[in-house]
Amino acid sequence: MIEFESFAVELAHEAARVTLPFFRSGIGHEDKGGAAGFDPVTEGDKQAEAAIRRLIAARYPDHGVIGEEYGEDRPDAEHVWVLDPIDGTRAFISGLPLWTTLIALRVAEKPTVGLIAQPYLDEIFIGGPSGARLLRGATERPLAVRACEHLTDAVISTTDPDIFNGAERGAWTQVRAAARLARLGCDAYAYAMVAAGQMDLVAEASLKSWDWSALVPVIEAAGGRVVNWRGAAPDGTGQILAVGDSRLIDQALVTLKRAAA
Repeated sequence: MIEFESFAVELAHEAARVTLPFFRSGIGHEDKGGAAGFDPVTEGDKQAEAAIRRLIAARYPDHGVIGEEYGEDRPDAEHVWVLDPIDGTRAFISGLPLWTTLIALRVAEKPTVGLIAQPYLDEIFIGGPSGARLLRGATERPLAVRACEHLTDAVISTTDPDIFNGAERGAWTQVRAAARLARLGCDAYAYAMVAAGQMDLVAEASLKSWDWSALVPVIEAAGGRVVNWRGAAPDGTGQILAVGDSRLIDQALVTLKRAAA
């Protein structure tokens, strides 16, 4: 599996080669959301995913791929790469270095290797069977979550409360009221901060598989947990709860379960 972790890093470097020239360049964007709401996509999203797919096809032609921009290719394969070339496109087009590249490898449908890369900051957070670590330039250090026994002491995050439906928003509001500090708008970078021991909890909804698959191995290899709002493994509901300290799960789910899909 270390082979796949190393390959994921290669993919992240290739994605960075494509995305960084577009960042803060004044690049335009399309709105693919239509009536469902603003959902921007840039040429950087498309070109980065295409580049990653080419490398996967060349190295592992029997592997499947699921990506935000170009859909599914052999999604029932034993090994499936799940890609979001620019998670946080709104941050990307706003010039904010909170967007990330998300790369996961599912083995027998389970996210086994995960990577969260922020190339502008030269950071790669990777997790898998060999552990969790932060790669920055030529340096490498282990990742570990921090202890946080009580929700009242927790630093928590969600990208935007507007992603929630009415019941979900009410549940989030109660969790936020109980926590010490809440930060918004961090996209997947918030999950990297949980793995790095800087934040304690992230709760979100309406996520697709490419939004959350990479997060699971990173956080869990760092000692945390990722579940849905029923406390089970993440699934198609799109409701995600990630914590550094597992003692926070039950405290958050007291409220979140009421809005669980």
